This record gives sequence, C-alpha cells and structure tokens, in this order.
Amino acid sequence: MAGTKEIKTHIQSVQETKKITNAMYLIASTKLQKARQELDNTRPYFQALRAEIKRIFRDVQDVDSHYFYPAQGEHPLDGTYGCLVITADKGLAGAYNQNAIKEALKLLEQHPDTKLFVVGEYGRRFFASHGIPIEHSFLYTAQNPTMARAREITALLLDGFDRGELQKIFLVYTDMASAVSFQARSTRLLPFHRAHFADSDELEQPVTEPFEFLPDVRSVLDSMIPSYVSGFLYSALIDSFCCEQDARMTAMDSANRNAEKLLGELSLQYNRVRQAAITQSITEVSAGARAQRQNNKG
Repeated sequence: MAGTKEIKTHIQSVQETKKITNAMYLIASTKLQKARQELDNTRPYFQALRAEIKRIFRDVQDVDSHYFYPAQGEHPLDGTYGCLVITADKGLAGAYNQNAIKEALKLLEQHPDTKLFVVGEYGRRFFASHGIPIEHSFLYTAQNPTMARAREITALLLDGFDRGELQKIFLVYTDMASAVSFQARSTRLLPFHRAHFADSDELEQPVTEPFEFLPDVRSVLDSMIPSYVSGFLYSALIDSFCCEQDARMTAMDSANRNAEKLLGELSLQYNRVRQAAITQSITEVSAGARAQRQNNKG
C-alpha cells in the first residue's frame, strides 16, 4: 500500500495536470469565440456572391463552364481525383482528427487514384506513418485559418483542375451542425452542379433591367468561381477550427472532472493512510507504556 509521501506526490501531480487542462479549456474557448466572429464577419460577402452566381444561371440558360456539370445532369468523370483533408496540428481533441481521417480513407477506398492535400500536422503524420502518399501539405493553416491561406489552397487546387490533372476535387472537413454537435463530412468541391445554387436567395434583389456581361457570361462566371471556392474553403477551415476547439473544450472539461474525482479519491486514501499511521503510533506508544509499567512492577 502506498505511503503518505507517495500519495501526496500523486495529488500534487494531478493538481498540476489539472491546471494545464483548465488552461487549455480556457484557451480553446477564447479561440472558438474569435473564429466564430471572423466567420460571421466574412460570410455575407460570399452569400451575396453565391446569389449572383444563381442569378447568372437564372438569366442565362445555356451558360457553359468547366467548373459546372452540364445542365442535363452529371456525367462520369474518370481519372485522378483531388482530396483536401482538414485536420488539426495536434491531438487532445477527442475523436476530431480520427473522424476526418476515416472520411478520407473511405474516399481513398472508393477511388484509389486520389491525390491528398492535407491541412494539419496530425493528418500529415498519420498518412506518412501509414505509407499513404501526400501531394501537398499546408503547414500552420489549421491553427491560423485566414482568407489568405484559403486563397493559397484554392490557387493550388484550381491549377490542377484547370490543367485537367484533377477531374474532381473533394473536401473532407468537420462541420459544426450546432453549438453542441459536429461531424466529419466529405463533399465534392468541383465540379459544381447547378442545383447547388438552386436554394441560394441570400441578399437577392429583384431585377428590372437585363444583365449585360462583358466580355461574355462564361468569362464573368469563371472569374467569380475562384473567389467563391476561396470563401467555401475558408468557411470549411473556420468550421473545422471551431469544431477542433469545441472538441478540445469537451476533452479538457472531461479531464478536469476526472481530475476532481481522482483528487477526491486520493484525498480520502491519504487521510486513511495518515489516520492508520497515527493509530499505529498511538498503539505503539501505549504498548510501550504498558510494558514499562509492567517492568517497574516487576
């Protein structure tokens, strides 16, 4: 049985760990609030951009762009796919990273000819340790999702798509469905389907005059897509970042509760051992006094 010194050392160790987990909880909470605010500040622009793309399809029925499937529906696209996987730079976030990696592995199983583009050190190390090749890894983006980094990723992905090296581009990220729930998702980023913009009526205003597109409608649409994709990726980066912080808050809160429970058990054990030591000392003193009295009588 452990002595009072060992138990006291264990208590101090748990208390120090609890300070770290509590600090990580507070940091994650602050980052979560800041990221949500940044997303809310940029979302109206991209909602308006989406509404304008919808308006183009509504006013011009025969518009053609390689960023979109034909109007009659999807057609099979064989060849190399691209997949952008968003993970965190570190763990201690529950199953957040593993869920995103599972979605990426499902896509690789369905279509082995897929090039991986990885955001986050956790994902990079996982794929490297399992011998899965990575086309490109974006460093530090997971902990600092900015519009500039989203544009950098967009430029690389669109370059491969425009040159025909990537037939489809998928995005694996973690979507925050609500303030208390989130799940890893796999969605096709390119090419778009026109139905993707069918329910986009944000900020749309009635039009009384016909549009004039210069130099032509396809050029206008193609110039809008990079900005829209950048906004989509930025939203996914922020969503994933928020989910990561929320998962870390949950994990650290659970760690704090476990630490409180463990401290209670250790304190009870410490008091029992200490009381047993005191009782033993009293017993030894009493036994010694009794033996001394007997010797004196003898």
